[in-house]
Amino acid sequence: METSVFDLVIRNGTVVTASDTARADIGVRDGAIAAIGRGLAGRETIDAEGRYVLPGGVDTHCHVEQMTAAGIMNADTFESATRSAAFGGTTTIISFAAQHRGMDLAEVVADYHRRAEAGAMIDYAFHMIVTDAGERNLAQLPRLVRDGHGSIKLFMTYDPLIVDDAAILSLMQLAKAEGAMICVHAENHSMIAWASARLIEAGCTAPKYQALAHPREAEAEAIGRLIALCEYMDQPVTVFHVSTSEGLALIAAARRRGVRIFAETCPHYLLLTADDMDKPGMEGAKWMCSPPLRRTSDQEALWQGLAAGDLTIVSSDHAPFRHDATGKLRAGPTASFKQIANGMPGLETRMMLMFDQALQGRISLNRMVDLTATTPAKTYNLHPRKGTIAVGADADLVLWNPETRVTLADAMIHDGTGYTPFAGRTIQGWPETVLVRGTPVVRDGATHVPPGFGQFLRTSGKL
Repeated sequence: METSVFDLVIRNGTVVTASDTARADIGVRDGAIAAIGRGLAGRETIDAEGRYVLPGGVDTHCHVEQMTAAGIMNADTFESATRSAAFGGTTTIISFAAQHRGMDLAEVVADYHRRAEAGAMIDYAFHMIVTDAGERNLAQLPRLVRDGHGSIKLFMTYDPLIVDDAAILSLMQLAKAEGAMICVHAENHSMIAWASARLIEAGCTAPKYQALAHPREAEAEAIGRLIALCEYMDQPVTVFHVSTSEGLALIAAARRRGVRIFAETCPHYLLLTADDMDKPGMEGAKWMCSPPLRRTSDQEALWQGLAAGDLTIVSSDHAPFRHDATGKLRAGPTASFKQIANGMPGLETRMMLMFDQALQGRISLNRMVDLTATTPAKTYNLHPRKGTIAVGADADLVLWNPETRVTLADAMIHDGTGYTPFAGRTIQGWPETVLVRGTPVVRDGATHVPPGFGQFLRTSGKL
């Protein structure tokens, strides 16, 4: 067998990484990138003329087959979520193994593994959500981290999920010893509870009032407190879904003095505002998420934070709930904002929206790759296997047609939610072919691998 002949060659495309753009062929052998050059020969060839070839997206914030503290199961299975991800150009997700109070953490993680092994169509990893930091669960964490679950998600708000500062310090101490990343939903719980109670007392119960119930100051206060804990423990922390200019400013200042704090935002904070929640009846519930959508001035600050490098990841925070009695409207058609499940779908549209913004000149394509693939992979030590196009990396590749214009619609999306908050938005560019480890997962508008094709990825937080 000639070593110069590859299993597959992606020919004539414009290859885009976080640092470089060049016309090149990509040779794939045994699921990995074996060569990048010109004139490569393969047993199979995909012609990428006129296409951009990007590394598959790495979405490090996805809620899949996860039940809320109120007992509402979200709309996606691992099969539906990862199929949707693939159609959008994402080839790796980090989802959550979500512990609720009283649950054994090791059993929770094992249960999520069983579900993902049966359903996932792309590669995956897990953050462990810890809500019970008792001795039993703390004793289990070192082994779970060493088994490849290298990140711990904590909540600074929500009654059944909140972890107090003392517990955060204990978990930071453990994470520091084991080389794990701490990831945090940072909002001040008391401010949200106080504001919510007064809004409901005043009869302000419609979905749009959720934005007022989560004061922007609640995010800033919690981020400031988290920075102090991070600085005290010298433990790296990632702040999930930053939504306000004030929160971002605190992160930027901390990073400039050497604090190891990282931060992500999401397309909905970059492209939507609280005005999108102001809809008749319960329609606005589709745009409810936590933290809530903010102002146009926050959008501008977040884009500047991406440009400056103070925000390092764009994730989806995919939290899918159907707009019916199984999801958002479980408490009925007159439910208050406090009774409506928070979260929006976004796993399929994340890469599309960011690719469109790059073509519009808001960021470069290289920066888009960095924010949606390379740095997410680096943060959890999946790079260079994931998140880049380089010899030795997995052949997770997406062929984008930059000429295709599409108006997003609810019926186009492949997840289980039944709607997209970006319906009616026209975008430029489309992911036509999506490969995971050299195998076409999406091609010609259809999937070509069975549920369970995805593989578990071991992560760590060692930076």
